[in-house]
Amino acid sequence: MQSLITRAVPTGVCIVTVRAGERINGMTVAWATQVSFKPRLVAVSIAPPRFTYGLIKESGFFCINALPEDAMDLAKHFGFKSGRKTDKFKGIRYENALHGSPVLKDAFAYLECELKDIFPAGDHEIFVGEVVDSGELLSEVKPLIFRWDDFFGKKQKGK
Repeated sequence: MQSLITRAVPTGVCIVTVRAGERINGMTVAWATQVSFKPRLVAVSIAPPRFTYGLIKESGFFCINALPEDAMDLAKHFGFKSGRKTDKFKGIRYENALHGSPVLKDAFAYLECELKDIFPAGDHEIFVGEVVDSGELLSEVKPLIFRWDDFFGKKQKGK
């Protein structure tokens, strides 16, 4: 069920990517935010059952790939299947950030982060990372903003 929070507090859609050894994965998130200027810290909220969750803990690094507004198909690609069963990067253009995290060529910017802390937050955990590599890949684009109906459709009354 859609909550008022998802409508009242707009957030950008990002794909969090990770490399742990030879394994790479990515997942779509709408809960990523800056939390500090000095040091440069960002946070992302991930549920423990997600494949990416364990890979980030193993790796110690993750990358937030910010998506432009025309990247809905890419957001859905990384959002509706598990990397445990599917190679989400098959056919996806990417290169590696400084510490090996995948940077999607279709993102408009990326922030590779070193994991600094993890905090419990209900059914998710908040990963706080210090930005160690970053870049703007496209300029003058609008970000893809999370809207519940874009991903989950409208729920009809009485259902």
